[in-house]
Amino acid sequence: MQKNNLIVVYWLFFTCFMVGAMAVIGAITRLTESGLSIVEWHAFKDMMPPLHHTEWERLFAVYQTTPEYLKINHGMSLESFKQIYFWEWLHRLWGRLIGLVYALPLAFFWLRNMIPQGYKGKLLIGLLLGGLQGFMGWYMVASGLVDRPDVSHYRLAAHLGLAFAIFAYLYWLALSIRDKTPDKIYSFCLMRHGIIALVFLSITIVWGAFTAGLEAGMIYNTWPLMGGQFTPPEALASITESHAWVQFSHRWLAAITLFVIGSFAWRVKSLWLMGAIMIQFILGISTLLSQLWIPLAAMHQLGALIVLATLITILNSMWRKRTCLK
Repeated sequence: MQKNNLIVVYWLFFTCFMVGAMAVIGAITRLTESGLSIVEWHAFKDMMPPLHHTEWERLFAVYQTTPEYLKINHGMSLESFKQIYFWEWLHRLWGRLIGLVYALPLAFFWLRNMIPQGYKGKLLIGLLLGGLQGFMGWYMVASGLVDRPDVSHYRLAAHLGLAFAIFAYLYWLALSIRDKTPDKIYSFCLMRHGIIALVFLSITIVWGAFTAGLEAGMIYNTWPLMGGQFTPPEALASITESHAWVQFSHRWLAAITLFVIGSFAWRVKSLWLMGAIMIQFILGISTLLSQLWIPLAAMHQLGALIVLATLITILNSMWRKRTCLK
């Protein structure tokens, strides 16, 4: 591999790491109910935390006008506000840092003609996706600042789904530029199985975002039964609106995904993928039983990223093997 290509690969892998860390920070922000603590949005001013008491009081006064404070956190102290402010501030700061870590080296590589042939447009797409993600973050937060005391779980799912998509896209590019000799056998049947596994994983992640957005994990903290029976006691109204049925859907989508990915891992003889999906499933159950204990829930979010990265590594190798066979 050329030296320039290696530098670009390391840069993309590091950006993927930052995106993954962002997803975990976002999970903690959601679990600590910190996401609506910062009402204002400034491109650069918010990069520094409040430095004096007067500014803290001003920001707290603005927060006190929001539906979340009026309907849920009425009477919150300034010290408690500072705690939830920290996670949302860190989440936004980390997003800005990702933008800088991606955009500045991209400009440098472009000017120095260090980008591999055929990848300029693809890397620009990554930049556009990052900008879209920033907009989605604002769009999600805005849904909880008008009438409702929380964000739309649909917008949360879009925000999280886009984060995973960006991670997957950049990781795929890094693997492709690295161009390591493919170590997986290609067949149409195996590739189809792997893509189906990726689809099921993606749907399960989206339903996990629905579950988080509705705080549906706070009910029926038993497994595998819900209220002593297989299905929720509540009548089926909506699998995307009902707290109980959203959790039920996420549970068994995860079980199906475990089977689909596990069987794919067995077929391609990948102990890493098999171990990753089994640990992720156990983490999901443990998170539910613990009533969303934050360390476990954060690890569950990280586990989804690890499963995704492991699956993409295999699919990328098979795809390049397919190209070599042409």
